[in-house]
Amino acid sequence: MKAIWNNTIIAETTDTVEVEGNHYFPKDSLKKEFLIESKFSTHCPWKGDASYFSIKVNGETNTDCIWYYPNPKEKAQMVKDRVAFWGGVKVVD
Repeated sequence: MKAIWNNTIIAETTDTVEVEGNHYFPKDSLKKEFLIESKFSTHCPWKGDASYFSIKVNGETNTDCIWYYPNPKEKAQMVKDRVAFWGGVKVVD
């Protein structure tokens, strides 16, 4: 699986976990040179509090398009140390 934005591979792995239609990639599969820490956060009742990254590729920024759960709740341990994508990031096989 690949996560692609702005014609650039942001992450690539053969190990994803699908939850609610989203492929969660291992966090270490992210290409760190594109990441920007974000202060944005959200809450999911069953997974917990999500943190975000933005990415910058070829001078363009995609804000808060990667999310992860630093401390997922017990029922969501399958997403621990994993990230998912939205905001125009394409996930392809």
